[in-house]
Amino acid sequence: MVLPQAGAVPVGERQVLQISSVLGDVSVKVSDPSVVDAVVDQTARTLTLTGKAPGATVVTVGDARGLTRDVPVRVAFLAGTIAPSAVLRLTGDPASADYVKMQAVALAKKLAQARPGAQIVATVDQLTYAGSLAQDDVVTIDVPVLIQGLGFFEADGSTRVRVENVAAPRIAPATLMVSDYPERLEANGVLFTADLARETPSRFLYFHFNPAGQPDRRIVLRAENTSPEPAIVQFISGPGGPGANEMEVGHDATKRFLVRVVQNEGSLIAIPGNASVDLVEDAVPAGAVVANLLQLRVLSGGGVHLTLFAQNATSDPDESLASTELLEGTYKHARGIYDIPEFHDARAWSVADPYLELSVGQIPLPNRIKGEALSGDYGVLQSFVVNVMNPYSTPQSIAIYENPRGGRATGTYLIDGVLIQSHQVPAYSRYKIRQYVVPAKGFVRVTIVTMPEGGSFYPLKLIFAPDDGSVAPGAPGSPVY
Repeated sequence: MVLPQAGAVPVGERQVLQISSVLGDVSVKVSDPSVVDAVVDQTARTLTLTGKAPGATVVTVGDARGLTRDVPVRVAFLAGTIAPSAVLRLTGDPASADYVKMQAVALAKKLAQARPGAQIVATVDQLTYAGSLAQDDVVTIDVPVLIQGLGFFEADGSTRVRVENVAAPRIAPATLMVSDYPERLEANGVLFTADLARETPSRFLYFHFNPAGQPDRRIVLRAENTSPEPAIVQFISGPGGPGANEMEVGHDATKRFLVRVVQNEGSLIAIPGNASVDLVEDAVPAGAVVANLLQLRVLSGGGVHLTLFAQNATSDPDESLASTELLEGTYKHARGIYDIPEFHDARAWSVADPYLELSVGQIPLPNRIKGEALSGDYGVLQSFVVNVMNPYSTPQSIAIYENPRGGRATGTYLIDGVLIQSHQVPAYSRYKIRQYVVPAKGFVRVTIVTMPEGGSFYPLKLIFAPDDGSVAPGAPGSPVY
């Protein structure tokens, strides 16, 4: 008897089978010695198989009585290799459990190496970590990783990720960089390039569409350290897509970015001197849109040069660029650097006064370099503080309404620290996004943080007005959730 009854041996590795119920010396014969080697230990009664090349064969085991047993053996490559350990340095005040798990899984997948045609599987659903990670705290998370593919043996293991939350100041961007041209990708090449100086943190928005009929692509954001000393880049990323619905993609990117920028949830990437690191690698299948909102700063070291480029999905993300010329397109969209990444506005409004209207995405921004102005203020963070006063001797019900003015639009708002979202609504419609009761002779202080969303048509107005009795946010019939 041979256990197990069949052999499965990765190329270059060994498998030991147990032999029992035999008499005298054990003999072994391999039908195809080019596939596997087989060696018997007469004392231990074991059969050691060593994989040589992919294939299938039969190993015949016999004893002194002439009894034999055929053992089928399959030899194949492992689908890939899994990194045993890794170190993840991130920021967050604090870093939420969801963010910590998401980043740990992303790093484990990035470090895993799959053979062509194999797939890496790792999800946050398998992680049990709960609770936020405070600044200067450390946690170790085991991330299960599976690599599988047709014709390969599965690689099944885990990467032990040490997560360090490094206390880092919040990024106050001095400029806004935008890459929305060419919006339609009909060739590979450079989409945007700029220097990121240590004294000039920046926000970066990109939004690109890979039309149907084009090859599946990847968009890569590369950071090149142009000095001989090491550099550390701190960045926050709010990705959206890939997806076929451009409004949904822009909405998801804005939502993730606003939540993370408020929490200061980001990553710290070390770049050796005169070397480069790919900060982002976004898959963009044909017919899909991808967007991202980032906030970047050189925390230490010299200058860093940023390059955003498109390549075929089958290409190596680390490949050198054939040309540094910027891609051009037929329809002009924004591509450039803008000097106003944020608007801040403080107002006082009495419920006895006419409606208060706050404009979002109203003022086109001039381009610092040659190119289109930024209409709609996409990527510009806009925050409002409104003191709502009630001069009456009875409580007053008021509401905040969203009112798109440029076309159909989605919306994301952090109102008094609460995430409020809106599905797409038609131009000139009016829906409640928040309700308040202002006490008699009292006031309510309202804080709003929002941003025009890629794929939507801005400007949009936020209107403070008496409650008109229309459908409440989150109720049936409301697009707000």
